[in-house]
This record gives sequence, structure tokens and C-alpha cells, in this order.
Amino acid sequence: MGKIFISAGHGGFEGSFRDLSEMAGGIIETAELVATRDLVIAELRSRGISIVAPSDDLNLAETIAWINSRATSQDVALSLHMDTVNASDLRGATSYYITNNAIRKRQAEILTNALTKRVPEIANRGAKADTIAGVGSLSFCRQIAIPSLLLELVFANNSQDRLLMQTRRRDYAIGIADGIQAWLNETATTIPVYTTANRPTTTKPVSYPEININLNGQSYEEKGILVLGNVLVPVDLVDRLGFDISQIPLSCRLRYQNIVYVQAIALRELNISVSWDSTTRTLFVKTIFKVFVGQIDRIMSVGNASEVQLLMFLKNNNETALTNYGDLPHLYREEAEIEGVNHDIAFCQMCIETGFLRFGRDIEPDQNNFASLGAANFTKNISGANFTDQHTGVRAHIQHLKAYASNAPLFQPVVAPRFHLVARGIAPVLSQLTGRWSIDSLYDRKILALIRRLYESAGIF
Repeated sequence: MGKIFISAGHGGFEGSFRDLSEMAGGIIETAELVATRDLVIAELRSRGISIVAPSDDLNLAETIAWINSRATSQDVALSLHMDTVNASDLRGATSYYITNNAIRKRQAEILTNALTKRVPEIANRGAKADTIAGVGSLSFCRQIAIPSLLLELVFANNSQDRLLMQTRRRDYAIGIADGIQAWLNETATTIPVYTTANRPTTTKPVSYPEININLNGQSYEEKGILVLGNVLVPVDLVDRLGFDISQIPLSCRLRYQNIVYVQAIALRELNISVSWDSTTRTLFVKTIFKVFVGQIDRIMSVGNASEVQLLMFLKNNNETALTNYGDLPHLYREEAEIEGVNHDIAFCQMCIETGFLRFGRDIEPDQNNFASLGAANFTKNISGANFTDQHTGVRAHIQHLKAYASNAPLFQPVVAPRFHLVARGIAPVLSQLTGRWSIDSLYDRKILALIRRLYESAGIF
């Protein structure tokens, strides 16, 4: 049996800006996570399991590098987190794994099942692919050389969840330890993993099974390899497609039989579509799309999703929203087309700002404020702007986007309260909204990640 690297994360999805208003219930998330992690460590050590804990002073990148430099065969890594969303009614524990990895998905299910078996009062939200994370991927799941998972223990802004963890912390620790022990036992029966240094971890030569690669509908001449459920492709394929290999971290690469391979899922960040057929052991790589991906982040451009596709995307993420907001896809397409704004960007930004229309925090549903727009003054004693109906709220959102992205005049009467205060045309691409529309340092990445999810679900990618 190997050892477990266990880290206490710092709340929410990695790298997200956290302001004081999000310190739900007055708790300090880091302290809560460290207290829980320390109990888990004590429980595992009492069972004779070897534990290694990175320093709490390390940031995410440093933690990953620290683990990779010390990892050997049969080890696993876990990061404990607390989730924070707009809606205070969401509850439960979730385990995140690298997408398209059936082995890791099963191990994530083992972890959440063990936790909720010990603490049945906590909702089991199951195992989820890291592509649904706020930024579309989780580095802790992807860039660590050994099997790794990210466990969201509770929703920090749900009072019931917080109280449950604080009063049943010992049971939480035992449940997590049970899951980790089962995970380690399973890992001990699998083939050796690779490490960043690619040093041998067994006395026998490491051998990985080959997989087929289908590139834009054609069979590719080279083969990929399958490493613990993760598909890797030859680096030459990335170079031949003209993509910048430097955008893929070294921790996502492997040298095997004198060939460098890269994780296929890392190509998704380069706007390459990848999908896996386990039956035929074939990786499908697609670089020819119905959209021009070079325009995916330009605000003044043409959207691609239909009203039905937007509606289905909303339904898949919050089915109850259709009751009161079924007209929003039509309104966003209509208003965006009039002003020349990309409705896919606007709609996904709305989903980010409202938590797929769950709202919460400072904006109330009856304000019809779908983009956290500020008011021109504070005389009404409300947080943010207030609009008379959904149509006006959508129009204000589109107008505010156009104010940032273009110098062109509006075609509709101005309803965005701060339109005249924006330096026109200062932010034509999504990345330039970060620090202007939101102080979240990953704001544009979160919107782009949602656009990718929309296009994948609609078959556009």
C-alpha cells in the first residue's frame, strides 16, 4: 500500500478571488479545512497508513510541484476544499476527477460514498468531471502525476452544511479516511503510474497499452497510450496541428519509449475537441468546427448556439429555472443580434453571474438583473440595478457589454444605468473584462469554460 498526499485547499475552486462577503457565516475556510485535514491525518496514521502533507504556505502550483517531486508508485493525492456558490440552498459533498477517466471516476465515487455512509446527513453529490468546475478544469486533478482527486466537503455558504461539519468533524474525518483506505487498496492493484521525473517505480519495465487516434474523421498514423485511464497522445501531433505546446504544463507530459506524450484532455484548453470511445479504444480529436474558434472570446461577434440549445444547456444545469426564465434564450439572442454582441458570451456570462439563475448573495430575482450590473446611484437602498422586467434586464446586459467592447452607437434606447460611465471600446475581448466587470482573476476563464461546455453539449465542438 502506498502513501497519501493530503492538502487543505483554500475554499472554492482553485484560484478564485474570495472577498470578505464570501466568508460565509463568519468562518475562515482555511482554518476549517486544516482542522478537518488534521483529524483525517490522525485517523489514517492510527491505521498504519503513511501520510504526507504539503505545507499550508504553498500555493496551488507549488503544492503540485512539491507532490510530483516526491510521488512514487501506488501513492495517491487528495485536496480538501469547501465550495461557495451564489445559492445558499445547495448542499452536499462532491468529489472531482479528471474528465473522461473511468478509473478516477470510480475512485471519486468510492470517496464520496464512504464519507456519506459515515455522515448520512450530508447529501452525496457524487463524482463529477472537472470540466464542470468554474474554470473548466482543476489543476490538482490534472497536473499531479499520481492519481488525484479534489473533495468538496460542504457548501460553505449553507448554514446546515457548515454546522454539520463543525459538529461532526470527527465523523467526517473517519468517513474520508475510510474512502482513502479503499482508494489506496484499489490503487495497489493497478499498473505503476508515471512521475514528473519519469523515474522507474518498479523493477519491471513499465508498459502502457496503445490506443487509436482519429483526427478529424481520419485514422492518425501514430498511436497514443493509456496510463491509468488517462489518454496521452504524441507531442508531434500537437506540433503538426500548429498549437503552442508551451501552453501544456510539463506535469501533463510523459516520456515513454523515447517519445514524449501529452495528456489528451489538456488539448481542450487549446480549443481542441477530444472524446474517448472505450469500446474501440479510440481517441477522437477534432480541430475542424462549425465555428471559428479564433473569435470565441470576442464580444462583438456572432453567437452560434440556437435558442433550443441554450434552453437545453440551462435545463441541464438548473431545470427549475425553466419555470420562470424559459424566454431568456430568445431574449438574449434577439437583443444581442440587434447590437452585434455574441449572444453565447452574454448568455454564459449570465449563467456565471446568477449561478444558472439561482441568484442569491446581493441580487434578488425580482430585480431582473442578470449580470450583476451596478446602479448609477444608491438612493434605492438596493444592491445593484433594478429593472422592470426580464426583457429590460437582458437589454441592459447587452448594452453594457457593447459599451465595453465597441465604440459603435446603440440601436435601442439606453436602459443600462452606467452605460455612459464606461470608457467605450476598452475591452473588446473577454480577458479584458477581468478586473473591470469582476475582480475575480479567473473571470474570463470561467466564462470561456462555460462556452466550451455549451458548444460541447450542443455538438458545435
